[in-house]
Amino acid sequence: MNKLINENHMLNIGVIGVGSMGRNHARVLAELPYVNLAAVADIDTTALYKVARTYRARPYTDYRDMLDEEPLDVVSLVVPTALHYPIAKEIIERGIHVFVEKPFTLRVEEGKELIAAAAQKNVKLGVGHIERFNPAVVELKRRLEHAQLGRVYQIHARRVGPFPPRVDDVGVILDLATHELDIMEYITGSSVSSLYAETERKIHASHEDLLLGVLKFENGTVGVLDINWLTPTKIRELALLGERGMFLVNYLTQDFYFYENAFTNGQWEGLTAIMGVSEGRRIKYEIKRREPLRVELEDFVNCVLHGGRPAVTGEEALRAVFLAEKMIQSGETGQVIHLLNGERRP
Repeated sequence: MNKLINENHMLNIGVIGVGSMGRNHARVLAELPYVNLAAVADIDTTALYKVARTYRARPYTDYRDMLDEEPLDVVSLVVPTALHYPIAKEIIERGIHVFVEKPFTLRVEEGKELIAAAAQKNVKLGVGHIERFNPAVVELKRRLEHAQLGRVYQIHARRVGPFPPRVDDVGVILDLATHELDIMEYITGSSVSSLYAETERKIHASHEDLLLGVLKFENGTVGVLDINWLTPTKIRELALLGERGMFLVNYLTQDFYFYENAFTNGQWEGLTAIMGVSEGRRIKYEIKRREPLRVELEDFVNCVLHGGRPAVTGEEALRAVFLAEKMIQSGETGQVIHLLNGERRP
């Protein structure tokens, strides 16, 4: 089946899972041009009927009924991670384009199967690594590509906050660290060559809820992960230290700063040795703020309408799952994990 849609066609889209994140998918999709939010599905009838009424979509308590009865072009899948593989596989087998929230799958092998199935059925498969679409991250990547920071020495990601009771099938590594594992390789254009994780389980029933991780990239950059569900306030920050200063991104507010090094040009050599790096200007870049989820879903809709590849493919999303598996392994064994040459490419 050729699933490339003419742009004059209204895409019939369904959303499976309309909990805390899924209802935002429904909201954004209902607002997009060339989109008809036809149906929503969820086993939670309270959430289901509220979203269905709000956006005038047909409600289904069983997603299979929705797939049987609705002529859908696209499904947005926003369910617990453990359900991504079986439901996405069923969607793909029906020849329907699918957008899967991150993390892509629970295990690498599941992701490989979905990628192969989508290729065989000639349908689009996109994955929701939403920070790729954060305007501050987009500008950060642009400035890194223009070498404004010079050589990058260290990337420090801090993604902490309170425990989310809704997440019970995975720990912080798959749920949160996959954001940063993807972003770090994406913005540096370099692959992780080794990694080490310290993990703890303090309040989660069965998975780690605290991660301190160290990554080494092929280009020599060091990555630091500070991620937990134990902090009473929500913090989402990314700091890059380089030879010309430091970039700081606040994912939540989309604020983007450059703290420049003040060089001691014109001073005698001895003073330079004593002073070293010193504090220069702090520059706040103006960012045109947009909702990353809207940009992300717009991209996938355009991909279905016009062809081309999704901004985040299954293969790229699978890389984050692979690295997450290695972080979990390191946390369990206490060992540094060195990736083989064949494992280093995103």
